[in-house]
Amino acid sequence: MAALTPAEAQVAALVAEGLSNAAIARRLRMTESSVKTYVSRILAKLDCENRVQAALLVRDAAPAAPAPPDGA
Repeated sequence: MAALTPAEAQVAALVAEGLSNAAIARRLRMTESSVKTYVSRILAKLDCENRVQAALLVRDAAPAAPAPPDGA
């Protein structure tokens, strides 16, 4: 994940949420063609064959949510 630029990391996080290229483009206000380019670069940098592999890698790299305080 450290190899990704901030913009690539943002796109990768949305891929990990299961969003389509079109949905990512709408959310980030960019063209679908730009999203496709980002996804291709992400796959290459993360050495993944497809977006499912990239999504799992991003999900596994995310920090765990903090545990709730005792009694909560």
